[in-house]
Amino acid sequence: MRAKRSALKGTRAWVASHIILVASLALVSVVLWVVLGSSERKVERPIPHRYAAGDSQFVRTMGSLLGPGFLPGNRVTALYNGDEVFPAMLDAIRSARRTITFESYIYWSSAIGRRFTAALAERARAGVHTHVLIDWAGSQKVDQDDIARLRQAGVEVVLYRPLRFYDFDRINHRTHRKLLIVDGRVGFTGGLGIADQWLGHAQDKEHWRDSQFRAEGPVVAQLQAAFMDDWFETRGVVLDGPGYFPDLDRRGPALGQVFWSSPRGGNGNLRVMFLLAIAAATRRILIANAYFVPDETTVEMLVAARRRGVDVEIIVPGPVLDAQVVRRASKETWGPMLEAGVAIYEYQPTMYHPKVMVVDDVWASVGSTNFDDRSFRLNQEDNLNVYDREFAAGQAAAFARDRAVSRRITLEAWRRRPLWERIQERAAGVLRKQL
Repeated sequence: MRAKRSALKGTRAWVASHIILVASLALVSVVLWVVLGSSERKVERPIPHRYAAGDSQFVRTMGSLLGPGFLPGNRVTALYNGDEVFPAMLDAIRSARRTITFESYIYWSSAIGRRFTAALAERARAGVHTHVLIDWAGSQKVDQDDIARLRQAGVEVVLYRPLRFYDFDRINHRTHRKLLIVDGRVGFTGGLGIADQWLGHAQDKEHWRDSQFRAEGPVVAQLQAAFMDDWFETRGVVLDGPGYFPDLDRRGPALGQVFWSSPRGGNGNLRVMFLLAIAAATRRILIANAYFVPDETTVEMLVAARRRGVDVEIIVPGPVLDAQVVRRASKETWGPMLEAGVAIYEYQPTMYHPKVMVVDDVWASVGSTNFDDRSFRLNQEDNLNVYDREFAAGQAAAFARDRAVSRRITLEAWRRRPLWERIQERAAGVLRKQL
C-alpha cells in the first residue's frame, strides 16, 4: 500500500512539475511577445489557386504585387557546402577592383573567418572600397583583434544593432541576410555563415549541409539594394555610383528577382511570396528548410495543394540540430499535413541548413529565409527567386540527393510519439512567434 501511495505521489509530482513548466513557458512567451514583438501584414485567409506557376500571370503577380519585378538575363550557379562555396566567395573577393559589400549574420574568428579577414583586408589595402556589416548578436564569436585588423586595413566594419539599454527591442531584430557583392557585378546569397561548421562537404556531424548561390546579370543590382537597405539604416550613408551599381549586361537565360524584408516595413512580403507560390503549384512543391515552423494558414494551403493533386515534399533537420526547440515546435504542426499525404523527411547525416523552395520545376526561391515566424516577422532577410526550368531542375535534383539520406516520417509514427514529446512540442509551440 505504501508503495502504491508513493508511486501515486510520484506521478502527481511529475504531472504537476510539467504543468508548471508549460505554464511558465506560456508566461515567458506572453512577455516576449509584448516586449519583443513586431507588427506584420499577415494573410489571414488562404490564397486560392487561380493560375499556375508556369503562367505569365504568376510572374506578373510576384513582381507587381509584392516587390521588385523579375529581371531577365541572369545566370545563377548553385554551390553546395563549404568545399564549393568558400573558394568561390574568396576568389570573388580577391578579384575585386572597385567595391566589396559584405553582410552576414555569423562571422566568427575561426579558420575560415581568418581567411575572409585576410582577403578583405588585402583588397582594402589595395584601394578597393570595402564595407562589412555583421550582426552583433550572431557574431559574438568574432575577436576584436580581427575587427581591428579589418579597420586598420581600411575596411569599414559595422555591427548591426548592438544592444543598448535604452532600446531593448534591438536584441530581437537581427540581420539574418547573407550577401556578398563584388564590383556590383557578382553577387552571392544563401544559408552559409562564416564559421568552421560550414567547412567541408557535410561529411560528418561537425560539418553542415548547406547551399549558396552565385548570381551574375541584372539581378545583382537587386542584391546590392538589399545590402544598401541595411547599410543605410546603420550608417545613414548612401553608397552609389558605377562601382556599386554598374551597367549590367545579360549573362544567362534566367529571370531573377530579389526579395528582402525587414521589421521596419514590408515584413509580411516573404510570407506572402511563399503562399502565392504554394497557391500557384499544379505539380509539386519541394521545401528544404533548416527551421520549418509553418503557421496555420501555410499548413492549410499545403493541405489544399495536396488535395488538388500536388505532390508536396519537405526536408527538415533530423537528430543533428542546433535548436531542438524549433524541431519540437515544427513537429506539432505536422498532423494535418501527414494526414493529407504530404511527405516529410528528416535529414540524418548532419545539421541541415538550406533554405530552398521549388514549385513545378520552374520557379525556385533560395536565400537566407527560414520558414518560421522569426524570419517572416523579426529578421532582415533576403531571397533570390529564379524563374528558370534548368535552375529549378538542378535544385530538384539536389533535393532528391538529400532525400536519399533522410528518413520519412509516417503518420503512424507521428501519432505514436511519446506523451513527454507531445508536452515538449506543445510548450515549444507556445514560443512559435519567437522561433
